[in-house]
Order: sequence, then structure tokens, then C-alpha cells
Amino acid sequence: MTDSGKHILIVDDEKNMRHMLQIMLSKEGYLAETAADGIEGLARMDEMDFDFILCDIKMPRMDGLAFLKEARERHPEKTFIMMSAYGTIDTAIEAMKLGAYDYIAKPFKSDEALLTLKKAEERERLKEENTRLQDRINRIEQKYSFGNIIARSEAMARVFELVDRVADHKTTVLITGESGTGKELIAKAIHAKSSRSERAMISINCGGIPGTLLESEMFGYKKGAFTDASKDKPGLFEEADRSTIFLDEIGELPLQLQVKLLRVLQEEEITPLGATVPRKINARVVAATSRDLKKEVEQGRFREDLFYRINVMTIDLPPLRERRGDIPLLTGHFIETFNKKLGKNIEGLTSSAMAFLLAHSWSGNIRELENVIERAIILAGNNLITPSELPSSITSKKELMPSEGQGRSLSIKKETRRLETELIRKALDLTGGNRSNAAKILEISRPILISKIKEYGLE
Repeated sequence: MTDSGKHILIVDDEKNMRHMLQIMLSKEGYLAETAADGIEGLARMDEMDFDFILCDIKMPRMDGLAFLKEARERHPEKTFIMMSAYGTIDTAIEAMKLGAYDYIAKPFKSDEALLTLKKAEERERLKEENTRLQDRINRIEQKYSFGNIIARSEAMARVFELVDRVADHKTTVLITGESGTGKELIAKAIHAKSSRSERAMISINCGGIPGTLLESEMFGYKKGAFTDASKDKPGLFEEADRSTIFLDEIGELPLQLQVKLLRVLQEEEITPLGATVPRKINARVVAATSRDLKKEVEQGRFREDLFYRINVMTIDLPPLRERRGDIPLLTGHFIETFNKKLGKNIEGLTSSAMAFLLAHSWSGNIRELENVIERAIILAGNNLITPSELPSSITSKKELMPSEGQGRSLSIKKETRRLETELIRKALDLTGGNRSNAAKILEISRPILISKIKEYGLE
């Protein structure tokens, strides 16, 4: 006897059959209820929650197929097992089409009914397990990714946690990091997760517009403010009212505009060129820079009061060389992207090509990796990217192999152990401790790698 605890509804117009099934299933640990026809069965299902429904097909008032159709509409998630002494293949097929899990022909042995229920239980268990796994995957993806940002490293997990915390506040955020680390993507993530996301985020590159034009772009102007001002023009800050404005490369903002920006942040108002009366705005400011603003302040190129005003909450993006574990993930994403864009069918990289990517310093960060993968896909002669398709700046560096030394043992066994230890350490360093990626680089299976890590005391 099992202790299933599963709740079963038996729908059958034969009293003896209901009684027999109820006793048999109760002995097996099931909680069995009964109904004499389809109409009573629907009423019982509306009153109680059942895991499985055993239903006869030929019944008065409402037959089994009519019951199945109606019950499936009301309770689509339930598992139905149909029974009939008048069964044909066509009847079984019709029941399956209407959503039945299985079909049993009467008369049947008790073992047959129990086996069918056990199969149904196993299916439900697998469905629940799959749902739990999918939920877990979704939670992991939510924790380690935002929109178009691809990352699984702990360094980026901390960044995403900060994004979550600051997103729905009006606090000014300063995003720092080297060029190509994805500062604008983080700004978009902050905006997307905020209550301002219904309106478009406004972006401006402070270093991409000449200083003479930047003021009018940011704050707008009135008709007649200068020679070509033939009509009023709202600035980007005004367009960002009740939304977010992203000031990229704020370290390149001219000093005279830094004064105006400081007033906007302090007073929450702008004065367009040629205007005498300021306008109130409600714009959330997110700024980004690849410069060291503290040094810019020390050297007189950036106002100290503005620095402290925008540096309320800082999110520092780590360079790619400090999150090497993300390289295989990013590479896979770029391969998928450029396969679609270029009409190619690249499956991945050889282990030696991946080793070069993991060893590279990536001064251009994610943008540089993206360009390298696009170039490699264009040049690839087959479905795998090899070192020959990578730029010489990446492959010309010396292999990360142990150097020759004095006093080495001539024992093959000892030297093999030493060599394997060094290679495993190097692979683990390059992948940030990711054993699966390290195994790929070393061209051995993950279980063998784990075994050698234990053997050599590298845990």
C-alpha cells in the first residue's frame, strides 16, 4: 500500500463499479470520492479539488465525452482517465482529442487501473519538477540579466542588485567604467525597471556635440535667441520631463554648462536660451563617464560641487578582464546575433580559440569582443571559429604554457603531474573558477577535471 494522498473522483453510473474502485483505491492510499454521472461529477469538481478523475464514457444525463469536454474547459489543468465497456479505437482517439490522459477498456484488472494512475502520477511529478526548474531558471536569469545585458558573473550580479535597488527612486546615478563596458545598457535597465518606463529615456552624448550647440540641445531656446532661432525649441531636459535623461560621458561637459546642470539638479528647473522665466521639470538624471572624475576635479576640469551632486549613487562596471567567466556566454550571444544578421551557421569556437579569448586583456571590453566575433564569423570557413579567424593582436601573444626551468625532474610521472596542475590552475583562473568552461579549454570531461582538482589539492 502506498500513501499517495492524491484525491481522485470516480464518475460512473454503475454503483458496484464506483464502490469497487473506491475500496481498491482507498487501500492504495488514495482519497476517493464518487459521482453517479457527468452532471454530478461537474458539481463535485466545483466543490472540491481533485488530482485525477476516473470517468466512464456511457452514462445517462451527461455521457463521459460531454463531461470531459465541459470539465476540461472548467479545469484544464486536471488529469482525466476515461473508462468504457463499449470502447473502440475511435472512442479512445476521441477521448484523447478532448484532452484525456489515458483510456482503460472495461473490464479491467485492478493492477491495470493502478498502473495507469501511477503513470499519471509520474507525469504530474515530472510536470511539477519541470515547472520548478523553469521557475529556478527564470529566477537565475532575472538575477543575472537585464534586458539586453548578458552576464552571469558575481561581479555583474552585484551591479544588477544595485540597479534593482535604485531603479524606482529619483536619486541621481553615476555609472562609471571603461569604454565598452555597457554603461548605456545599465542606464536603460535602470529606466526600464522604474515607474518612469512608460516614457522613452532621453540620451545625449556630452562629448559628441560641440559645446556651442550642446547648451541649446540640453535646455532648448526661445524664438529669436540667436540668428537662426526662428521658433521655440524644447531641449532634451524638457523632453525628459517625467522620464529619465541619460548624460553619457558627462566628464566631457564644458565648465560653463556644468554650472547650468548643477542648477537643474538642485532647483529642478531649466531656463532655455533667450528665456527669462525658468521652467520646472521632473527628470531623473543618470550620468556615465569613463573618466576618473576625482582626478578631473583635482585638475580643475570638473566642478567639485557638481561631482558630489551627481555622485549620490555610483554603479561601477567591471572591465571584461575582471569578469572572464562571462566571455563564453557573451561569445555565444554574439554568435547567435551575427548568425542571424549575416546568414551564417556558426556553432561555436574551438577550445584553442576560446582559450585565446579568455587570455586576452580586452582593453575595448564587450564592444571589442563583439567586433572580434563579427569579424571571425565573416571569415570562418566552417561551422567552428578557429584561432586563424581571430585578430593577430589576440593570437600573437605567447601561449599560456609553463616555461622551461632549471632543475626539472626527468620523471615523466612527476612532470605530467606538475604540467597538469599548472594547466588546470591557469584554466580555472581564466574562467573565474567555472569548471565546465575550464574543462572545455583543457579538452577533458568535467568529471575528470573535478577528479584531478581533488587529486592535486586544487580545491
